[in-house]
Order: sequence, then structure tokens, then C-alpha cells
Amino acid sequence: MQLAILLYPDFTALDAVGPYDALAHLPGAEAVFVAERRGPFRNESGTLTLVAEAALDEVPRPDVVVVPGGPVHKLPLQPGPLHEWLREVDRHTAWTTSVCTGSLILGSAGLLAGRRATSHWTALEHLTGYGAEPTRERVVMDGKYVTAAGVSAGIDMGLTLAGRLAGDRAAQAVQLMLEYDPAPPYGAGSPETAPADLVAELRAAREL
Repeated sequence: MQLAILLYPDFTALDAVGPYDALAHLPGAEAVFVAERRGPFRNESGTLTLVAEAALDEVPRPDVVVVPGGPVHKLPLQPGPLHEWLREVDRHTAWTTSVCTGSLILGSAGLLAGRRATSHWTALEHLTGYGAEPTRERVVMDGKYVTAAGVSAGIDMGLTLAGRLAGDRAAQAVQLMLEYDPAPPYGAGSPETAPADLVAELRAAREL
């Protein structure tokens, strides 16, 4: 099973690494970071680099695709080789997935029209422009398309998919080894529970 994780400039690191850690150690899994060109790609803050060891044309038939997100204004949303590759490999994938605003990339490639999908809470409304039906669920499955909400939800998506790929016990073993047992110190993890003024402040900042 080949797992292809897409990289591009200014991606969000945990969007890529969360699903990687949840899926890459499953029996028979082969994880590859792929991009338009081989080489290093910096995350959105420019402080962390991941390396794409394969170019798009070197990964023609992955079983699973993971598209991480990033700042909306820096996403690769215009038609180009990345979108052509996504459409082509989607013809053969068992699962086509995204984390956070990565769903907007899938949408811009024409893969989410008529489907339920989610994204980061500050970008959810953009999905309608691609014909998708936005939902505030943390992980959304619509056929073989799996979208996760903001950033940390990629771990939940990875574990959900691990269960589908290798069974519940294998997914539970991954969760246990990750010691993924969240107990956050604040109840501010969603716009529904965070202070309203903080939600407004961050939404405004995200739109700049």
C-alpha cells in the first residue's frame, strides 16, 4: 500500500506529519512525500523543512493520497500540474484525503463537487465555491473521500483510515503507541467553545 503525502511551499507541518505517523507504520505501508519537484519544502512559518523524495510523475498510482493544508492565500489553487496529478491518481486511489485547508486544493481540482467535506473553521465557507457541502464534523467520509478539519484533526483522520485499512485492533495499537489521549488544558479547541472575542480576533487575522 503506497501512501503519498503531498508537499508544496508553505504547507502546515502537522497536516502532513499527523497522518504520516498514524498511517506509515501499518503493515505493508510505504509512505512517500511527493511534490511537483524533488527536494526540500518549507512550512508556512519557514522554520521547518520536509523533503519530497519523489516528483509527481514518479508516483502515478498511490493507494492513498493525503493533501495537507496551509494559509488560504498561499494554497496552490490555480490549475496546473499538481491538479492534473490529483485528478489522474484519483482515478486509481482507494482513498483520497485532505487535512485542514487541503480540502480546498481537492476542491479546486474538481474532486469534491457534490460531496460533504470539512476544512479549518476559518475556511469552511470556501468549500461551497467548489460545489462541496461544508460540515463542521471533525472527520468527514463521503465515499472514498476523507476530509479532516483543522490541523490536529489529521491525526483523527489518520486513525480513522487506519481502522478501515488494517482493522480496529491495528488502529488501536497505533493510537496507543502514539499515546494519543488528548486532555487539553483549555476548552478553546473549536469556535464553539473558545471565547467569542478570541474567535473574532483570529478570524479577522486569518482574513488579512
